[in-house]
Amino acid sequence: MRKSLVILSFCASVAGTLLSQTVLAADTAKPALAADIQPTIASGDAAAGKAASAVCAGCHGPNGISALPENPHLAGQGAPYLYKQLSEFKSGARANAIMQGMVANLSDDDMQNLAAFYAEMPVPEGKSQNENLELGRQIFQGGITAIQVPACAGCHAPDGAGNDAAKFPRLGGQRSDYIVAALKNFRSGARVNDPGRMMQMVAKRMSDEEIDAVANYVQGLH
Repeated sequence: MRKSLVILSFCASVAGTLLSQTVLAADTAKPALAADIQPTIASGDAAAGKAASAVCAGCHGPNGISALPENPHLAGQGAPYLYKQLSEFKSGARANAIMQGMVANLSDDDMQNLAAFYAEMPVPEGKSQNENLELGRQIFQGGITAIQVPACAGCHAPDGAGNDAAKFPRLGGQRSDYIVAALKNFRSGARVNDPGRMMQMVAKRMSDEEIDAVANYVQGLH
């Protein structure tokens, strides 16, 4: 029953992105089917995660709020998403030499516990710049119809809170530098652990200006 609920939630979120069959057919690689995407449920011990989090604090802050612009905030991020990312760093499905070294000796319980700890931390509140804020808002809330980029809010929620059941991350309050880097990695193919290649298909249609704008908008979204 749990697997069915996750798959149904995932399908509903994908439908909300308004990606047409024409867009999917134009992509030469075969996207994953919803049935191929397995649920990843986090059910860790937050207290144990706090004890294990000291090694993470140097890059992500003691409470999951990073002081370094290139490193993501972890505080308030959904536990299923965090556990998925840690698992995929460990397996190599998500490539990052630093993170792969950090998770190499973590057990499955360790990763569950860390995910639970950071999920309970207060969500950070960032601030957007005014320069391209309106363009970022338009893209996040309405997409870019002319190039078939769906609204980010369809999967990540209008307030940027994400979707835990589908393991779509919280974006609201996230560092803009990290969002820019993530979108450009999806665009270039350096990051390929997105279900059904959804983020790769979206990011490859976006210009640097559009990526910068949406990243600035979500930094102040909370």
